[in-house]
Amino acid sequence: MPGLLRGVARTAVVAGTATAVSNRVSRRQQGRWAEQEYQQAQQQAAPQPVAPAPVASTAPLTDDMSSKIDQLKQLGDLKAQGVLTEAEFAEQKRRLLG
Repeated sequence: MPGLLRGVARTAVVAGTATAVSNRVSRRQQGRWAEQEYQQAQQQAAPQPVAPAPVASTAPLTDDMSSKIDQLKQLGDLKAQGVLTEAEFAEQKRRLLG
């Protein structure tokens, strides 16, 4: 009987140690994932600089018209990036063309 009791005790110790190690590894992984998500959220929250798009022209345009086209392209890029809402985009477009 003492040998059986010793075996049960050893099994309990091994199982407890394995559980403790497993829990520690899980907590460490969750911490790393949380840190990665935080860094990604910070990167997405930072405004991205918008480079003006080059104008591909086949016909000669007036300076005023090509300026408006450039501004419309920039507005479209801002809307595509989610910086402008649909309503803000429409308002700015109306001001530019109006």
